[in-house]
Amino acid sequence: MANGYFPGKKPAKRSAIITPRTAQELQIAAMPRMSRQARQALHDVPPLRVGGADLVEGADRIMRTPAEHQAALKVARVYLRVSTDEQNLERQEAIIAATRAAGFYVAGIYREKASGARADRPELERMIHDLQPGEAVVAEKIDRLSRLPLEEAERLVASIQAKGARLAIPGVIDLSDIAQEADGVAKIVLEAMQGLLLRLALQMARDDYEDRRERQRQGIELAKAKGKYRGRRADQKVHAQVVALRQSGHSISKTAELAGCSSAQVKRIWAAFGQSQSES
Repeated sequence: MANGYFPGKKPAKRSAIITPRTAQELQIAAMPRMSRQARQALHDVPPLRVGGADLVEGADRIMRTPAEHQAALKVARVYLRVSTDEQNLERQEAIIAATRAAGFYVAGIYREKASGARADRPELERMIHDLQPGEAVVAEKIDRLSRLPLEEAERLVASIQAKGARLAIPGVIDLSDIAQEADGVAKIVLEAMQGLLLRLALQMARDDYEDRRERQRQGIELAKAKGKYRGRRADQKVHAQVVALRQSGHSISKTAELAGCSSAQVKRIWAAFGQSQSES
């Protein structure tokens, strides 16, 4: 018998050997076909949801979608700061345990010794870079995070919020969850109140910083009038480190970063060192 596609060719004989795939196809073909009504009824059944108090421990985490799991897991990054090298961070360490006790997973701890009136703080910048959506920034007080002028402080908070994170700081009322669930006028009012309360806290932190500076200035003036003022004691350890770094060829900015001080301080120390060398 000729092949219709290729005249003169005989059709190939079908193999009698049933491969596993062919056997599977035969099994499927032998199954009864589902009626249209049955298919529609199966389509209309809502998907199974597993949850509630009857789950065994850990099963709720397994059955949640990634979005639900992320919403259920509270993640925080803790920021600790003091102004000078002479101060220590031990008093603020308790906030880490308190954060964990509140049900947060602590994803990072950032320890800094720098003035809160400075925006260029390496650990603060690293924390903001590490932030993920839905996380919370925890600090002992708002002034640990910022003593900047209000406009700069608002930019700092905006950079945190731009990463999808929020503040969880004692003394700062957080209305974000309530505002998220509200709508219409109520949502607008809650968001406005949140912004007002945050600005008030940031301004109070700045005012406290300026009050401290003014009292310090007045104290210095009184001490000078009485002939008792001797100036701030130089930190010999930092001075030696700055001189060693500059002598090894590091730039002023790199020296400031490695020594944990400001560029202005590096310039003063280096200038004083150069003057002492020329006098000797």
